[in-house]
Amino acid sequence: MSFHRFEAKTINGNTKYMRDYEGQVVLVVNTASKCGLAHQLKEIETLYQDYKSEGFIVLGFPCDQFNNQELDNNKDIQETCQLNYGVSFPMFEKSNVNGPNAHPIFKWLKNQKRGLLGPNIRWNYTKFLIDRDGQVIKRFGPLKKPDKMRVAIAKNL
Repeated sequence: MSFHRFEAKTINGNTKYMRDYEGQVVLVVNTASKCGLAHQLKEIETLYQDYKSEGFIVLGFPCDQFNNQELDNNKDIQETCQLNYGVSFPMFEKSNVNGPNAHPIFKWLKNQKRGLLGPNIRWNYTKFLIDRDGQVIKRFGPLKKPDKMRVAIAKNL
């Protein structure tokens, strides 16, 4: 199984097929606009700008499962991410990352790379790096600063 077999709704409600990212290195991150780690959005955007010409893409999945730290609707999420953090990478609809209603992408990602405390995502800004063939290379915890992921990203580009 590969990441490229999945699909998700964009923040604007359109279906996006992950196969469209075949041949690219992908960083999937669960985001939250009101989280104390939201400053990472600006840092993640910098990574995206620095490496997108080499085949790197970031996919943001807003999530409200951790202390209700995400805005209520997708339009507000998109505006906040763009205005406050300059986000230009693709964002998707608010999604669950844990539990029975977890988005299929996150069910798969968690099975591919477990965290230190097991498969479940423990907080916002957990990041998964996926290679050009759609396989999960690495899982980064919420406190891992995006700038510290540069070596892993560059190695796979």
